[in-house]
Amino acid sequence: MALAGYPALEWRGAPAGTKSFALTVFDPDAPTGSGWWHWVVFNIPANATRLEAGAGSTKPGALPSGAVQSNTDFGKPGYGAPCPPPGKKPHRYIFTVFALDVDKLDVPASATAAFVGFNLLGHTLAKATLTGTYRR
Repeated sequence: MALAGYPALEWRGAPAGTKSFALTVFDPDAPTGSGWWHWVVFNIPANATRLEAGAGSTKPGALPSGAVQSNTDFGKPGYGAPCPPPGKKPHRYIFTVFALDVDKLDVPASATAAFVGFNLLGHTLAKATLTGTYRR
């Protein structure tokens, strides 16, 4: 998995009742005191089991129809590549796919990662994580 580009991701084994998916990418090691959100995507259709390389772009058609990218800690939607401070320890990048019990989260595209996360809590049937590391 290439962390610096727009990564391709694939998942399988969603539980019965899954109506949509969400994806987050979080760096808990960012020197902010509260980590850093690199990517937040929700309303991914239940029949999607993959995001192609480039899905983190904000170009139309990059994501499955209906999927929404909300604002990250970079202050805009889309995937923000890792950028830890040079010469420091590697940072962890936690990719989490959430299987949800709703077709759509009722949150605006401009929502913060924290607001999306709050709404995910009440609708998560299952989740899976993949952690990558990166240093400069």
